[in-house]
Amino acid sequence: MGRTSVENTSVQHKESVRTCPFDYAQQLEFDPQLRQLLTEEPVSRIRMAYGEGEAWLVTRYEDVRTVTTDRRFSRSAVLGRDFPRMTPEPIVQAESINLMDPPASSRLRSLVAKSFTPRRVEQMRGGTQRVVDRLLDEMAEEGAPADFVARVSSPLPLITICEALDIPEADRPWLRAHAMTMMNVGAAGKQDAVRAKAELRGYFQELTAHRRRSPGEDLISTLATARDGAELLDDDELAVMAMVLLITGQDTTTYQLGNIAYTLLTRPDLLHSLQAEPARLPRTLEELLRHIPFRKGVGIPRIALEDVELGGVLIKAGDVVHVSYLTANRDAAKFDRPDELDPDRPSIPHMTFGWGAHHCLGAPLATMELEVAFSTLLTRFPALRLDVPPEDIEWNTTSIWRYPLALPVTW
Repeated sequence: MGRTSVENTSVQHKESVRTCPFDYAQQLEFDPQLRQLLTEEPVSRIRMAYGEGEAWLVTRYEDVRTVTTDRRFSRSAVLGRDFPRMTPEPIVQAESINLMDPPASSRLRSLVAKSFTPRRVEQMRGGTQRVVDRLLDEMAEEGAPADFVARVSSPLPLITICEALDIPEADRPWLRAHAMTMMNVGAAGKQDAVRAKAELRGYFQELTAHRRRSPGEDLISTLATARDGAELLDDDELAVMAMVLLITGQDTTTYQLGNIAYTLLTRPDLLHSLQAEPARLPRTLEELLRHIPFRKGVGIPRIALEDVELGGVLIKAGDVVHVSYLTANRDAAKFDRPDELDPDRPSIPHMTFGWGAHHCLGAPLATMELEVAFSTLLTRFPALRLDVPPEDIEWNTTSIWRYPLALPVTW
């Protein structure tokens, strides 16, 4: 871990700037650099692979909660800044809800939340179940061994969100490839990422304009016609929101399906306990979501709008501030024995889906997909096991996500 400078701060302790590539990708082990920061310097100064200057990294649960809920820290203030980040091209777009602060974001969240009410998600459960059944039927017909990633975790979320958005099947591989291009961390992929983002935006501008003119029963049409009083999403907001839903609606769930399957298949006691008591699945999934480091490093930062003291450090107005939901989920001050996977852990909210004004609106959909997939999988394939030693599994190393590239299973 590189330390490039040392100087006194005006509050409590010395400030050291740490070089943070956030490129750790050893199976699902926790990043030792993040662990060290959480333990030794929970509000630290970092330099990242892309972007200008330095940033603060906040790692403790309560401090992360402060940054994500305190209006002295602004997401919208990153607009126009070449902020420190993990990817050569910023993933987020200007009109995205992810770059808005309350009350502006509250308006959009209110409109979008209408598409993810418990009733709406439950209405989608039957369709998700049919997709899962079909995918598992095909896996059984093909016979063992099978690649769980290719058969289930890769297609399921993409099909689910594309059916919810009513995106033609022929377009889906192209959309998936473009979304993956935007997540790559290699400097050589910058122009590809710029082009992929522009092309995705153009696609959704055309699609959402059509749905605005001729709405149907899909999620985009619901967004296009959703009102909060007199408020509607404008054309740019609608196009970017649909694009965000496509990307976030399949990325996280795709990778967590593979990660959770790997974790269960390498922990037979946990797997058998779920098979014996299926009612334990929802709570176990919450603990798996907390425990698994499904991505690397950090996401979109915030800007301090005024001087703020946090964790004994003075963060000055204009400073870039990143938070780590990964370390917040492993904070011993919040979670007893945080590095243990304990399905009987007392229910404490994890931060895997974010926090505050930018908590993922699609979290109920992702959770429902995971529940349907694993409840069905454990019932249909009670003898499911890995077909190769765990150490032979190959993991993604080229993007911001942690996940197995393939997961050979037998039964």
